[in-house]
Amino acid sequence: MIDAPILLEMRTITKTFPGVTALADVNLVVQAGEIHAICGENGAGKSTLMKVLSGVHPHGTYTGTISYQGEEVRFQNIRASEHAGIVIIHQELALVPGMSITENIFLGNEPRKRGAIDWKAAQRRALELMEQVGLEEDPDTLIKDIGVGKQQLVEIAKAFAKDVKLLILDEPTAALNEADSQHLLDLLRGFRERGITSIIISHKLNEIAAVADTITILRDGRTIESLDVKADGVDEDRIVRGMVGRELHSRFPDHTPRIGEVFFEVRDWTVRHPISADRLVCKHSSFSVRRGEIVGFAGLMGAGRTELAMSLFGRSYGVYLSGQIFKDGEEIQLRSVADAIRHGLAYVSEDRKAIGLNLLDDIKTSMVAAKLSKISTRGVIDQVREHRVAEEYRESLRVKTPSVDEGVTKLSGGNQQKVVLAKWMFTDPDLLILDEPTRGIDVGAKYEIYGIIQRLADQGKGVIVISSELPELIGLCDRIYTVFEGTITGNVAHRDADPETLMKQMTSTKKMPTP
Repeated sequence: MIDAPILLEMRTITKTFPGVTALADVNLVVQAGEIHAICGENGAGKSTLMKVLSGVHPHGTYTGTISYQGEEVRFQNIRASEHAGIVIIHQELALVPGMSITENIFLGNEPRKRGAIDWKAAQRRALELMEQVGLEEDPDTLIKDIGVGKQQLVEIAKAFAKDVKLLILDEPTAALNEADSQHLLDLLRGFRERGITSIIISHKLNEIAAVADTITILRDGRTIESLDVKADGVDEDRIVRGMVGRELHSRFPDHTPRIGEVFFEVRDWTVRHPISADRLVCKHSSFSVRRGEIVGFAGLMGAGRTELAMSLFGRSYGVYLSGQIFKDGEEIQLRSVADAIRHGLAYVSEDRKAIGLNLLDDIKTSMVAAKLSKISTRGVIDQVREHRVAEEYRESLRVKTPSVDEGVTKLSGGNQQKVVLAKWMFTDPDLLILDEPTRGIDVGAKYEIYGIIQRLADQGKGVIVISSELPELIGLCDRIYTVFEGTITGNVAHRDADPETLMKQMTSTKKMPTP
């Protein structure tokens, strides 16, 4: 632990919601100029603790004390904490889709000249900040026209635009590929050298072990321990043991694949960008999936993996130009999402909150939403069947909730992801496309979801997994396609998959031999 004065001290913080104790006597001590990581499973209380600190949960709604820069603080809102130099980037991005990158970066913090907003200065500064975070876009581009990964970079640039003394990042690299994640971690190290303190919440334990000076572990809303990374010789296994309270001998369940014949095939699939008429997001893509096979898609952010998946799923993205889809040897036409569902396809999107779920719904409604006809009679929903189906999925997927009548917003990220999986499993698909299925999910919940994916494959279904984490693809998939700038550049068997081989194919248009 670095030898520095204490910047932040939170003592005996307790926060309750109706029927739930989210935090119970939590303690946190952060030294000035350090990178302090907070780890724990989904629902452990990490985000709630940071919302208490930043004034999202104002003083008076919790018990305990917060001292910052040697003085007790009682923030009533997030503006008060930002005025003190505390800036938080939440896991749920707070961007305005219909506004530009520049407008979002400086929203509420616009540079002014003679009483008016100086947009030229804003754009110049936006370009500087975008360069720092590795975002190569026109600053006038609307947020709704860039992917979730790039939106995360905008959020980080937005935080950099403020005069921060304590930067809090809740899952900052969840939407980023390895290269961009490494760039962000390097930025945090640079901040540390400048004396800026960072608190980082992340489920990417390798990143935590690499960048953090101190790690505080929460479990079930309580402080378990704080670790000095260098002095205590902390590694990923040590963090996991603290998080789950036991040894986790493998990150992936044991699995022996039972792979059958090719049943799904895409040939020469070409799709144009929805706005830029001269830009192809999918270029003559061809691939296949066998029954019982878990097929991965690897690529850097912007490579076109999500665009490919969405365009196949009822042409949900882009402008279709050419290509064919075959299922069980017969060509099928998927011109709408309804067509895709009818032909046995399901798609779990990368952004479960914006696309995968209706956050106003309860759990049972969410679980059956993709195929209401299965629980309806003459167009009327059978509420008894709806409840029974939801309870079956709650039990089989181990969704942690007291009732399926609870709102999905009350669930942790891992349990929300299980609800999305249940929604699409309910359609009884032959091919399930999972786009970043474990993004923002803790190591214990990941293990459970990997098991669900393997069980689906064992039922003879095909599963496509899109992931920015190469270790996840290597550990889970039977075969991995690589994508670069809209082109499928490689087809790597599990036995040949390693980070070096995949990265080479992810950064080159030269195709490798098919195994």
